[in-house]
Amino acid sequence: METKQEKPKGKAAPRRKGKRNKKSAGKNYSLVILIVTLSVVVLIGCMTLFVFKSYNGGDEWIYIPADATKASVRDSLKTHLGSPMGNRVYLIWSTLGGDPHRNRGAYKIESGESALSISRRIQRGQQTPVKVSFNASRTMKDMARKLTRNLQCSPEEFLESCDKVLLDSGYTREEFPALFLPDSYEFYWSASPDNVVRRLLGYHKRFWTPERLAKAEAEGITPIQAATLASIVEEETAKRDERPIVARLYLNRLHKGMKLQADPTVKFATGDFSIRRLNATHIAIKSPYNTYHVNGLPPGPIRIPDAATIDAVLDAPRHNYIYMCAREDFSGYHNFAVDYETHKANARRYQAELNRRNIH
Repeated sequence: METKQEKPKGKAAPRRKGKRNKKSAGKNYSLVILIVTLSVVVLIGCMTLFVFKSYNGGDEWIYIPADATKASVRDSLKTHLGSPMGNRVYLIWSTLGGDPHRNRGAYKIESGESALSISRRIQRGQQTPVKVSFNASRTMKDMARKLTRNLQCSPEEFLESCDKVLLDSGYTREEFPALFLPDSYEFYWSASPDNVVRRLLGYHKRFWTPERLAKAEAEGITPIQAATLASIVEEETAKRDERPIVARLYLNRLHKGMKLQADPTVKFATGDFSIRRLNATHIAIKSPYNTYHVNGLPPGPIRIPDAATIDAVLDAPRHNYIYMCAREDFSGYHNFAVDYETHKANARRYQAELNRRNIH
C-alpha cells in the first residue's frame, strides 16, 4: 500500500512571503496617497492664504501711466501697499497676464480688499473713477489747470483738444468759455483729452433743455450769448441775490439798443481785473470786448460762468432799471436807477467815497 508523501516544507514559504510584500506595498501606497493629499491640502492652504490675504492699510491710489513698465508697476505697488502686499499683488497680477499698457489707469485700494481682488481689478482694467472739479474761472487756462489736476492729461493737452474738438464742432475760440459748466464730474484718470472735451461738451448740451432754450429765445439771445451775459453779471457783482436784477438791467439795455457800458468788459479788454477805478484811457481801448464802444454783447464770455448765473439771466425778474452804480458803503451791492439824473446822483456819491478813500 502506497503511503502519501508529505509535501516539502519549503514549498509554502514563497506564498506567505508574497502576501507580506503585497500588504507592505499597500501600506506604502496608502502612505504616499496620504502624504500627497496632505501636501496638496497644505499647498492649497498656503495659496489661499497668499491670494486672499487682505490689505489692511489706509486707502491708496495706484496709478499706471501710459509709459509704465512691469518694474514700475511693481515699485508702485510696493510703495503704496507695502513690500509684502505689493509683491503679492504684483505676482498674482503678472500670473493673471497683467500688462501695464492694457491696464493703465488709476485704481483705488481700500482696506480689507484681498490681494486677489486687487490683482483682478487691475488686470481687468477696472479703474476707479476720479472726481474732477472746477469752479467759475476767468480764463480757459485757469479752468484747464483745475480740471486736469486729477487727470493724466496736462492742461496744455486739454487746451489743444479744445481747439481740435470745438473748432471742428463749429465754435469759435471766443465762445469756448460758454461751453463748460463749473461743477464736479467723474472721469477715468487715463481718459484722453479729446474724450474729456467731448464729454464736457455733452454736459453743456444737456444743460440746454428745451425749456432753457425757449427762455433764451424769448429774450432774443442764443445760449452762447446767455453765457456771455452771465459772465458779465458775475464780474459785475459777487452778490448772488443781486445777479438776477443786474441781468435784467443788461437785458433791458440790449432790448433798447443801448450800449451795455459794462465796466468788467473794459477790464477784460485791458487784461487787468485788478483795476479799481476806470479812467478815460481804459474806456478808450479799442476792443470787441469793450462794451463802451461796441453795440450788443462781446463775441464771447469774459469768464466761465456757473449754471446758476446763466439761470439768473434766463429767469431775470422784470424791472425798468437801465443804470447801476456801486454803493458808496462798499457793501458789494449796487444802487439802481431808471433815469440818468438819478444815476448821476448815485455816481457822485460813489466817486466822492472813492476820493475820500484815496482810491485811484
